[in-house]
Amino acid sequence: MELRDIEIFLTLAEELHFGRTAERLHITPSRVSHAIKKQERHIGAPLFERTSRTVRLTPVGQQLRDDLLPAHVQIQRAVGQAMARARGFSGALRVGYSTPWCADLVFEAAEVFRGRYAGCTVQVREVQFDDPCGLLRRGELDLQVSEVPSVEPGIAAGPVLICEPRALMIPAGHPLARRDSVSLEDLAGVPMIGPGGNVAKSLLDIHVPTRTPMGRPIPRGPSYTFWPEVPCLVAAGLGVSIVAARAARYHNRPGIAFVPFRDGPTMDYGVLWRTAGPAPAMPVAFVDILRGLTLRRRACEAGHDAGPTGSSPTTATTPAPAPCDAAASSTAPCSV
Repeated sequence: MELRDIEIFLTLAEELHFGRTAERLHITPSRVSHAIKKQERHIGAPLFERTSRTVRLTPVGQQLRDDLLPAHVQIQRAVGQAMARARGFSGALRVGYSTPWCADLVFEAAEVFRGRYAGCTVQVREVQFDDPCGLLRRGELDLQVSEVPSVEPGIAAGPVLICEPRALMIPAGHPLARRDSVSLEDLAGVPMIGPGGNVAKSLLDIHVPTRTPMGRPIPRGPSYTFWPEVPCLVAAGLGVSIVAARAARYHNRPGIAFVPFRDGPTMDYGVLWRTAGPAPAMPVAFVDILRGLTLRRRACEAGHDAGPTGSSPTTATTPAPAPCDAAASSTAPCSV
């Protein structure tokens, strides 16, 4: 078996989906199918059981995967070490995040990065919303995954990775909490909790608007320094906050409710880094991994099923993520 065929087999053994395997490897589903059929002819036994809806490893395929995987990991690690030396990768990459869902993505990417580039480490820390780009400006971070847009001197924006519908975090006893959805016009009647500190107007207009689309003023509520204060302030009945819809899964607690918006833009999270200094080779490599993981997550969340060639998707049982303008590129697989 050629190295590329081994890579195709191991990726399909992980994904169990011809379409996602093709996407990860930048090839067509028919190329994946052809490679697997060639391997099965060479071995003399099926490696996968295929139906119109599922793909499963056969016992022979499971044993082949278990035998090949350690050697493949060692090969990838050796190639990664050579790439790191050739590109001058060494030391620590410092990465920030602003929300738990950004943290999940960053930590997953850090694991892949460390496995791919031996000798490199990734230091991860939280970014506070009251000074969202301060760590970058001061050179304490190399890049961060946080709310965008952020138009600040010396800060460049990379790809948008997550696009979330918005919701209103509101006291559980408030009349709006009983609604199925709210409008941006409803904000005219409730005090808006906002961050203190140095926050760009581009972010404030999205997270803490001062007027509704029709121009009605939105009253000001208390300010906060650290975001975990916000659910406490809301539960105390002191105001409301615009949040990503998935905040309900991360920050729910007694005394608050989350009501989706039926209008307004999405809440987007992307990559930011400093423009000063030489071309950031290590951050670029890390961003490539972030984009690949993002595409893979979207494919999984879309809930597609795969036939023998990955060409027979079924209707997803849950809504797909909102459209996002992240660059449509992926990374080669890396086991760690």
